[in-house]
Amino acid sequence: MIDITADNLYLILPYKVSQLAMLYAKNFGVDIIDAIRAIYNSNTYRDLAREETKLWHYGPVALMEYYMENK
Repeated sequence: MIDITADNLYLILPYKVSQLAMLYAKNFGVDIIDAIRAIYNSNTYRDLAREETKLWHYGPVALMEYYMENK
């Protein structure tokens, strides 16, 4: 198993964003492109991209809750 570090976190970010964007699109009734834009432009993505926050451990539901709390 490979440890997630600041140097390799970028490898899992697209997966995390896609999972969150699918949930976002479903919950807010927007298309997937708008959902992806919203995620990438959010404080949640900024925090997710920082390894030390450990948000990459979260699943899509927990990330959606985090997103809603940090809009």
